[in-house]
Amino acid sequence: MNASRTFATAGRVLEQIRHDPRTIGLLLVVPSLLIGLVAWIFSDTDVFDDIGPAMIALFPFIVMFLVTSIATLRERRSGTLERLLSMPMGRADFLLGYLLAFGLLAIAQTAIAVSFAVWVCGLEITGSIWLLFAVAVADAVLGTSLGLLASAFARTEFQVVQFMPLLVLPQILLCGIFIPRDQLPEVLEAISEWLPLSFAIDALQAVAADSESAEWILAKVLVIVAWIVGCIVLGSITLRRRTP
Repeated sequence: MNASRTFATAGRVLEQIRHDPRTIGLLLVVPSLLIGLVAWIFSDTDVFDDIGPAMIALFPFIVMFLVTSIATLRERRSGTLERLLSMPMGRADFLLGYLLAFGLLAIAQTAIAVSFAVWVCGLEITGSIWLLFAVAVADAVLGTSLGLLASAFARTEFQVVQFMPLLVLPQILLCGIFIPRDQLPEVLEAISEWLPLSFAIDALQAVAADSESAEWILAKVLVIVAWIVGCIVLGSITLRRRTP
């Protein structure tokens, strides 16, 4: 790995996105709009205060997964990745560059989403808003890393979408949004305990309610970081230079 190559890749990706207003809108605006829609649906109830932290985790996670996986796959299908790897650039440099670029976008996305949820939608946060922001950023970067991993295996954009039922939907179903995880069947509860989105939602809900210590929340974040590192390592091993 080489830092200069990683930063060069990140700069190139950010420059490309700068000229794509639709992608910018999808990344920065859509998650907040979806959070606002959920808040509007439950405007006459207290439900949004209960599920709002989970929405802050869910929508950026999904958007970052989709955008990152498709953008990375297009680099490979267009032959850009093959040309880059013919130079002194490794697969890890390429993936880390993408992770850095989309990680910076995740910070902006999360700042908008958290601010919108708290100050526009009225989500009540008892704990530290900065800690909530940090956990939400880690969750969005997790979506990015899973997207990079999916792009390493997929051959087409359609196949990337097909990875959602495998990598994303089970986490949504088992993360505790629809039913508390301790009420799931025993096998499903055990599976949910290992899914990274479960850790993100647990941490965000704990920050919102100020129900756990900072050390407990940090432990959850470290698990998310471990998943991010694992996805990048596995993706760098399996990434192909070009899609046939």
